[in-house]
Amino acid sequence: MKAKNLLDMVRRSVERYPDKAALMWKSQGSYRSLTYRQFWEEIRLIAAGLARLGVDRGDKVAILSENNPKWPIADFAICSLGAVSVPVYPALPAEKVVQIMKKADCQAAVVENEEQLTKVPVGEPNMRIVAVMDPKSAASGNEKVVHFSELKKIGAEHPLHHWEQIWTELDRDQLATIIHTSGTTGEPKGAMLTHGNFLANMEGIQFWCLEARPEDVLLSYLPLSHVFERLAGQFMPLSVGATIAYAESIDKIQENLLEVRPTVMTSVPRLFEKIYARVQEQIEAGTPLRRKIFDWAVQVGLKRYELYLQTPLDQMIWNDWPARLRLEWKLADWLVYRKVKSRLGGRLRGMISGGAALNPEIAKFFWAIDVPVLEGYGLTETSPVIAVNPMGRAKIGTVGKPLPNLEVRIAPDGEVLVRGPSVMKGYYNDEESTAAQISDGWLHTGDLGELDDEGFLRIVDRKKSILVLSTGKNVAPQPLENAINQSVFIEQSAVIGHGRKYVIVLVVPDFENLTPWARKKGIPTQSRAELIRHGEVLDLLRSEVERLTKSFAHHEQPKKVVVMSKEWTIETGELTPTLKVRMNEIEKKYSDVIHRTYAEEEITEWRAATGEVAATVPIAKLWEGTEYEPTA
Repeated sequence: MKAKNLLDMVRRSVERYPDKAALMWKSQGSYRSLTYRQFWEEIRLIAAGLARLGVDRGDKVAILSENNPKWPIADFAICSLGAVSVPVYPALPAEKVVQIMKKADCQAAVVENEEQLTKVPVGEPNMRIVAVMDPKSAASGNEKVVHFSELKKIGAEHPLHHWEQIWTELDRDQLATIIHTSGTTGEPKGAMLTHGNFLANMEGIQFWCLEARPEDVLLSYLPLSHVFERLAGQFMPLSVGATIAYAESIDKIQENLLEVRPTVMTSVPRLFEKIYARVQEQIEAGTPLRRKIFDWAVQVGLKRYELYLQTPLDQMIWNDWPARLRLEWKLADWLVYRKVKSRLGGRLRGMISGGAALNPEIAKFFWAIDVPVLEGYGLTETSPVIAVNPMGRAKIGTVGKPLPNLEVRIAPDGEVLVRGPSVMKGYYNDEESTAAQISDGWLHTGDLGELDDEGFLRIVDRKKSILVLSTGKNVAPQPLENAINQSVFIEQSAVIGHGRKYVIVLVVPDFENLTPWARKKGIPTQSRAELIRHGEVLDLLRSEVERLTKSFAHHEQPKKVVVMSKEWTIETGELTPTLKVRMNEIEKKYSDVIHRTYAEEEITEWRAATGEVAATVPIAKLWEGTEYEPTA
């Protein structure tokens, strides 16, 4: 029998695996755990505490925190009361937090610490309670503010005797959460997602993609405020009795991988790009023999992947493949694959990639070294998965096949349309946007895509992102950016060109790799501003862009490279919390340097008010007769 609601889903895992670790987190140098039985008891107490302090069915409660065990406890406690959680990215500034909370009519909040507490409009008359997770946070002196431990104590002293009756009466149509879109191309909108939306999405994924198992351990590092991690990194593992281990931070992922040794991991393409770049860097620094063995092993892995694509499923189950390839693969595994995999913990049986497009070359590399990466596609509005590559037949370069309980079709203009039980109810308090997005039951995704002869979906780009040059030619920036980001010397890129006669690209170097390279060349590295203006550095980055985009059509290839001295971050506004580039912010923030670049100026230095510096370099073969002499 299918679960009636998200609480029913977790309760089943509690009954099956009461003493199994549900959540793990790092404390005082080592990982601690909470069993499913303890997890359920924490949910019950926090729910009772919230109810005692005025949270009732239909109330909106913000969650403003980095990933930690109290996040799912708060989430399920809120849901169990028939209330609605409103996750807010903790990296957002106070004014954005207030904007989202007011837009969603939040009457309560759960925050991680004092820093997050300062962003919440505690003084608003409709704000009933703010619970602070961190026990070390000082009391604010405001009677509305309580520590999480106090909330738990209140719940113990005033138990909610009919709690089980409350949550068992919730059905699939009950609103569970309001998640705001990332706002890459406009203002965030609050997507209303029900218990049934999430449950239907999990039912479509399970067995279709990478089968979730009770013995799985998942390392969670993507923000739970984002729908991808909320479903794949929280609801999905808890639905089968698996264990979730929280990474300390993005910077500590490598260390946490070795400590937790996960079997499954969800990620965005940026992590795969970083791992790929580090492996390539280490191989390049090795001996010619080592490079030769590595290249041979990758080719063996690719041969195995091609065979996997062509082999009928029944033969694959019995591992029926040529003896010679089997022998080569075992040798390659011993010499190369297992060494790379050991740096990822040694137990990964699959990784799920979402949030943005994954470069096919990087996907091939991971499949070749026996770390299957299953790319999927979805939206906040679809809870989120629309399509995903199944483990039994993953086709690189596509986002897989639509889930079996969804309908997907391509509109005449190429837009992907979707209909089914995981599509949102609509945008909160925004009937106009809802009507514009959903027509005759079909959700308009805003993405351009294609379905191939086998029913696999390929996403071209965001409909709004397509660049139409003044020559009339169209350019999809996403594939170009994916290719450019493959360079070990480039961290981020943004392709510009809408309404202009040619394409340029803004790049942020990967200074972790660029700085050591420059030192070996005797190039001064005291400051990033000085480094990016050096002729050899500019030549390197120009040649990398040229090399990685040479397979694209002539009109798609960038004609100039603008090199930036500062990384783009969530805090400075260029990235969304899921690490996607906000193109509207890039064009606005760097409008001056973009304008000057198109005005054919040779910019040896552009300095922003923030101290950021940029330098431009033309692609030599397309600018014959023009000599670029940057200031050293």
